[in-house]
Amino acid sequence: MKLRIVGGVAAGTSAAARASRRDPDAELVLYEMGRDISYAGCAMPYYLQGLIPSATQLAPRDPEWFRQQYGVRVLTRHRVLSLDPAGRTLLVEDLENGRILEDSWDRLILATGAAPVIPPIPGHDRDRVFVLRTLEDMRRLEAFLLEKNPSSALIAGSGFVGLEMTETLLVRGITVTLADLLPEVAPSVDPELGSIVREHLEEAGVKVRTGSAIVSIGEKEVQLESGERIQADLVLLATGIRPVTDLARAAGIPLGESGAIRVNHGMETGISGIFACGDCAEQYHVLTGEPVYVPLGSTANKTGRVAGDRAAGGDLTFGGVLGTSILRVLDLTVASTGLTETAARRAGFDPVVIRDRKPSRAGYMGGQPMDLLVVGDRSSGKILGAQIVGPDGVDKRIDVLAAAITLGARASDLAGMDLAYAPPYSLTRDPVLYAGMILEKKAGN
Repeated sequence: MKLRIVGGVAAGTSAAARASRRDPDAELVLYEMGRDISYAGCAMPYYLQGLIPSATQLAPRDPEWFRQQYGVRVLTRHRVLSLDPAGRTLLVEDLENGRILEDSWDRLILATGAAPVIPPIPGHDRDRVFVLRTLEDMRRLEAFLLEKNPSSALIAGSGFVGLEMTETLLVRGITVTLADLLPEVAPSVDPELGSIVREHLEEAGVKVRTGSAIVSIGEKEVQLESGERIQADLVLLATGIRPVTDLARAAGIPLGESGAIRVNHGMETGISGIFACGDCAEQYHVLTGEPVYVPLGSTANKTGRVAGDRAAGGDLTFGGVLGTSILRVLDLTVASTGLTETAARRAGFDPVVIRDRKPSRAGYMGGQPMDLLVVGDRSSGKILGAQIVGPDGVDKRIDVLAAAITLGARASDLAGMDLAYAPPYSLTRDPVLYAGMILEKKAGN
């Protein structure tokens, strides 16, 4: 069985590893356009901050490792130009010498990932303007930081990359302005929790500008729609990503409403024998069953495993996503899972929302306040979503809540959970239990 994989970062390499285990006799070839494979893109801000000693730690596995471990032939710097579903062939360009080769396949996996959204701002192509998506992007930014020693920066976008890089540049002694079109920072949480993040940033010296677009990027300044001109030796565009679907679209593979490739629960596309996974593919929401686009590294690895298994004759299925996310912003952790109140109402639920503030552990053991926002369904009592912002203990609470939502827990179930307690770790009644009690009372069930 000839299995071909297009894309070799998280999803593609996960697919290759699983397919090899499922069918050791399969002929596996993976084509990757870049020089790096199987790298930890989410770790790039922390490498640039100096927390990771060597860039090689972000990409510990090379093509030779995959050949020896799984028998996969990995060809980097090879761009797939087109594919023919009817003839089951593809054209590939060797970017090192320009040679074009044709290959054939029995099963095909598309793991083409996503690309940064670059707004059409005058000056976006200047040498001091950067994006951060690949290791090549990281190397270019690192070289600029070392050679030019910038003292000021403007970051456009307050999502994961924007906030993590705000921390990174502050640690490097650079003055940061964070600009976003949205009315509040940290779009992964509701504005009332985003305002806590904003206040924390401003206390750290970050100039936050929301509700104003970038009009142009000049030689030394960035002009905002408000008319304000901001000094910026460095500009980072962290304005989101889009699924890379050019190959799929040209081959007639159906796309979803999000623009990503439509797949079923086995990660198979609308054309039999072609699978898609990772940031180029849609997923299904655990609560609504509807297709969604939530590009995260953890999801890429899981969907890649399913795609590889299915392509090699297995029967794995992907259970869907809640969109669970977490990030660090200086001394705060920002996390969310499931539906917001707005999304819950749009999905046909009757949402009830509670907000609570509780310490992460006993105050005499250094507990610090966490702000929790939990969404439930009034009629069923089921937990639908949660958001948490705080300096300590956020990670374990959001994971407990994500597990509870996935398993269909109700507010009463939260209130009675037997969670671990000792003063260095929690309260006698954990904040998650309090949230369940308050939600149960407010919902009247």
